[in-house]
Amino acid sequence: MTSVQGRTALDRPAATHEKRVTLALFAAGLTTFAAMYSTQSLLPSLSAAFDVPPAHAALAVSLTTGLLALAIIPAGVLSARIGRTRVMIGSAVLASVLGLLLPLAPTLNILLALRAVQGVALAGVPAVAMAYLAEEIGSAGLGAAMGVYIAGTTIGGLAGRLIPSLALGVTSWRWAELAVSVAAMLCTVWFARALPPSRGFTARPAGFGTLLGDLGRQLRHRGLLSLFGLAFLLMGSFVSLYNYLGYRLTHRPFDLPAAVAGSVFVLYLAGTVASAYAGRLADRRGHHRILIAALALMALGVLVTIPDHLSTVLIGVLLFTTGFFGAHTVASAWVGTLAENRGAASSLYMFAYYLGSAVIGSGAGIAYAAGGWSGLVACVSLLFGLAAILVGALTFAGRDSGPAVPTPTGTAP
Repeated sequence: MTSVQGRTALDRPAATHEKRVTLALFAAGLTTFAAMYSTQSLLPSLSAAFDVPPAHAALAVSLTTGLLALAIIPAGVLSARIGRTRVMIGSAVLASVLGLLLPLAPTLNILLALRAVQGVALAGVPAVAMAYLAEEIGSAGLGAAMGVYIAGTTIGGLAGRLIPSLALGVTSWRWAELAVSVAAMLCTVWFARALPPSRGFTARPAGFGTLLGDLGRQLRHRGLLSLFGLAFLLMGSFVSLYNYLGYRLTHRPFDLPAAVAGSVFVLYLAGTVASAYAGRLADRRGHHRILIAALALMALGVLVTIPDHLSTVLIGVLLFTTGFFGAHTVASAWVGTLAENRGAASSLYMFAYYLGSAVIGSGAGIAYAAGGWSGLVACVSLLFGLAAILVGALTFAGRDSGPAVPTPTGTAP
């Protein structure tokens, strides 16, 4: 009896440490993803304020995610040298300070420059969070801790879109951006104060040649290459639809107020349910079957949005969002199943993921300017065709190795 009590007493500090880590990473997810998408619901207002077309205004999202993509791998390397907590806290603080400067931007170009730098700053959290959790949380609790972090990214992404949308009902885009930036700063303070020092970290400085070798081995794997391509296409199509949905809803024939149009981002919560459900289905039925079903749901959803009826638009967006999160969950887990070096493979997956947001999310504005919503649907449909080819290549090659190892990327768009 005494020995059992002794072991329990020894376990308590570890349990307390893990609880602090989990809550801190929840706050990290909130602040990072709220900042990342703080301008998405403001795009129509930015177009009106600066008299620019949608594709130009969309750079306020695309530059952030694009520079974040480029900084993901360097941030991970830096964290291996100086420590996970230093990189994450520094990243969150710098990104929050830059967010508070955004409402003061006198021109769109200055706003875009700040958003680009903010993207580099933001990279430190998503690049490091997964490794930090793996080092600090015991294997028995890692899945639950990862789930809490991902929940934070989901809620943060929703807050980053919804807070400014609601603020637009009573004020300008500048005050709306300030509202979400203040919320992100408060979450950063929570994160920095709550994050405990690392216990499991050991500095592992790697040379440039070693890094290139690790990445090169992943790029020579045809199955992983297909999954990286899927990440690029899926995230690109998702951000494209949400970037230009606000323009459609605030113009004829809907003419919704900006605050009401922005409330459509509540449908983003469907992703929380879809992620968990798709992961369980993939465990039982195989990656390729669930990935095909999720892509089909996305394609159906975007087609349902074509008629000029608000109810069908909302139903279509709901189907599209559910399908996206399901596909992203399965694809990211499949990367973990196939990769020999999961850290390098996850970094490349996230690089492709955010690069798709930047490149396609901005480029789709050309299709929207040329053909309106129908032009955007045609662009996204082309992406689905390319995605189907990649899934077909994966299936034909027999790459599905059975039940997934639960290695979610820890990202929410």
